[in-house]
Amino acid sequence: MSVDPAQDLRVLQGRYVIEHSADVEEPLPGTEWLALVFGPDGRTGIRRDDEGRAASWAAIWSGDHPHDPAATGMLNAIVAPLAVAEVPVMVASTFHADLVLVPASRLDEAVAALRETGHRVVA
Repeated sequence: MSVDPAQDLRVLQGRYVIEHSADVEEPLPGTEWLALVFGPDGRTGIRRDDEGRAASWAAIWSGDHPHDPAATGMLNAIVAPLAVAEVPVMVASTFHADLVLVPASRLDEAVAALRETGHRVVA
């Protein structure tokens, strides 16, 4: 399925932390979970935490205009320009969209790199 690689993206409000636990039975800390992924290495959670920690992340969402799960290249169209700009990413996907986290301290660089490649970003 061919799609326009330029996407409508939105920076979500707040800052997020990424947490990992090898013990999936361990109680979940905090609230305001954005994503929770269980994998062979344990549980990874992304939750809102606006306390301004040094390791906070900003979230960029592609789901305001969801894409078909069979569409190819949608996530690559977002992360490739960020890789060229050497902005680290952490990614979680839903059925229709992608959630791309970048270090909060590099959000302006990330938005600029995405806009330079044709994405429409609401910050």
